Amino acid sequence: MKPTQIWHDMAEQWRDIFRKRRFSMLNATDNREEWHIHLSPASIFAGLVSFVLLLFIILLSLVAYTPVLEFMPGYRTEAGRARETLVQNIIRIDSMERMLTDMMTYNENIALILEGKTPVVRTFASSDSLRMSKVLVMRSTEDSLLRAQMESDGPYSLGGINSSRGRIRRTMELASPIDGIITDRFDLKEGNFGLRIAAAAAAPVTAIDEGTVVISRWTPETGHIIEIQHPNSLLSIYRHLSQSLVTKGQLIRPGELIGYNSEVKNGEVQLFEFELWNSGRPVDPEGYIVF
Repeated sequence: MKPTQIWHDMAEQWRDIFRKRRFSMLNATDNREEWHIHLSPASIFAGLVSFVLLLFIILLSLVAYTPVLEFMPGYRTEAGRARETLVQNIIRIDSMERMLTDMMTYNENIALILEGKTPVVRTFASSDSLRMSKVLVMRSTEDSLLRAQMESDGPYSLGGINSSRGRIRRTMELASPIDGIITDRFDLKEGNFGLRIAAAAAAPVTAIDEGTVVISRWTPETGHIIEIQHPNSLLSIYRHLSQSLVTKGQLIRPGELIGYNSEVKNGEVQLFEFELWNSGRPVDPEGYIVF
């Protein structure tokens, strides 16, 4: 085949691509033409490409400017996950801030109660900042009972010598003289001026606070007895010791060993007795010391 013929055939095929064809719609009854259109293979291809391009643009616009992907199961954008994580972190921080505020309010109210003042509550402003509001706490039955106990003459009273701030401080500083179980408690009506404590034989006895020994002697009734004068007009008395390690006039440090509990006699151990006097009057040691 000659080259001229080849080029002629190729040109004919190219022209055939752009040659229009007539597509007709005929009536099935009388074969009358009702509608027709002229199309070429090139125009059909161009129409398909245009349709695909238009569909791609529509889908791209929906994805970019609408939340349609959020409704597709199994598909979540990275921005959506980051947004949810941010919201959860904000909720956690807000909860921690409220818990911290409640703790601060609780501690401040405890301090106010110990000072005999009225506690307050915090209120939240419309913004995220916290402001202290001097709003009185609503009274309740429990609050009234607590106030009555704090204002009375009991061990937790806020008024008087035995319930002053100095006494509260001393209560936290004084140490238990011996490890044991309290068998008889302080009761002026029954003539119990102190505590009787069941402890191990020859258990160590220590001073409840710093002070000066004013009495250290032995009697047949009480065995070795020690009396120590402490600051703030406190006097501690230790009875039924098997041995005393201090002498009169000796300076004592807090928690210093001063003697030993009574030993076993005839199969029994004499109960250790402890008294605490304040300004010349016997007081309940449990109001000053945690046993």
